[in-house]
Amino acid sequence: MQYLGIDISKNKFDCCIFLNNQKKKTKVFDNNHSGFIKLNEWLQKLEIEILELVAVMEATSIYHENLAYFLYSNNIKVCVANPARVRKFAAGISVLTKTDEVDAEVLVKYGELAPYNIWQPDSDQLRLLKQLLLRRDAYTSELNRERNRLDQAYSNNTNSKLIEIIQLDIENINNRIQYLDKLIDETIDDDISLKQDLCLLESIPAIGKRTALTLLTLFKGKSFTNAGQAAAFCGLIPLQRQSGSSIRGVSKISRSGSSKIRSKLYMAAVVAIRHNPHIKIIYDRLLRNGKAKMAALCAAMRKLIHIAFGVLKHQKPYNENLIGFAKIPC
Repeated sequence: MQYLGIDISKNKFDCCIFLNNQKKKTKVFDNNHSGFIKLNEWLQKLEIEILELVAVMEATSIYHENLAYFLYSNNIKVCVANPARVRKFAAGISVLTKTDEVDAEVLVKYGELAPYNIWQPDSDQLRLLKQLLLRRDAYTSELNRERNRLDQAYSNNTNSKLIEIIQLDIENINNRIQYLDKLIDETIDDDISLKQDLCLLESIPAIGKRTALTLLTLFKGKSFTNAGQAAAFCGLIPLQRQSGSSIRGVSKISRSGSSKIRSKLYMAAVVAIRHNPHIKIIYDRLLRNGKAKMAALCAAMRKLIHIAFGVLKHQKPYNENLIGFAKIPC
C-alpha cells in the first residue's frame, strides 16, 4: 500500500508521497476543482497505482470535504484523520518542525504506522443535512451577536434609528433561521432512515431536536463500532496523568473532538441530571463519592452518548425500565 499525505488549508493543499525507491515527491495545488484535476494528473505522471493508494488528510472543518469526494469518485481510498491524534503522532515520532510540507509528510507516516479507517462518503441527504445545520449554526451565532448589540444599544441610550436597524437585522436573521428549519424538516422527511433515527434520539429525556440533529449527523456520518469510540471522538474520555505512585493533577477530559458537539451535549446533560433517571443516578452517585460537579456532568454527557448509541443500534426508543441501558458504562 502506498500513502499520499495531504495537508489542507482554505486555499491550497500540500501533497507528499514516497515512490517505491523511497524518493520523496511534493507538490502544492489550489484547493478547488482545477487543483483536484492537476493532482490526478500529477499522480498519473508519477505512475502511481491508484488502487494501491490511500490518501491521508486531516478533518479540517469543511475544507477537506470536496477533495475527499473527488478522490473517492476517482477510486482512491481516503483516510480522514482526527487532527488531535495526528498531532500526538507527530510528537511521538519527534517531529518538532511545523510547516505545510512537513505536515503532509507526517500524514504519510501516519498512514504507514497508525491504525486508521477508510473514509466513506455521506449519502446526499445526510450531506445536505450537515450543510444546512452548519449554516443554521452560523445564523444562530450571528443572531446572538446582534442581540448583544441591541442590549448594548439600549444600555448606551443609542439613537432610536440605529436601534431600529439592529431590530430589523434580528428579524431578518430569524426569518432565515425559520426558512432553514423548514429545509431541515423537508430533508429529514425525504429520508425514512434519517426520520426514524431522529425520532429514536428524541425519545431520550433531555435530548431536544437540536441536540438530536447533532447526534444524528454524528452517528450517521461515522462508523462507530461501539459507544466508547463515539465518546472518544467527542473528546469526552477522561485522561489521568500518573507516573509511578504519583498522580499529577485531577483527571480531565481529552477535548480532542468537536467543541460544538460537546457544547450541545453539555446543555442536554444539565437538563438530563434533573429529568433523565439513568443520568440522574450516575450524577448523584458521583457527587456522593466526592467528584466535582463538572466531572459528574462530563460523565452525564458520556452517558448520553452511550444511550444515544444504544437506541440507534437496537432501533428501539428509550425505555427507562430497560436493564440494558442501566448497564451502559459511564
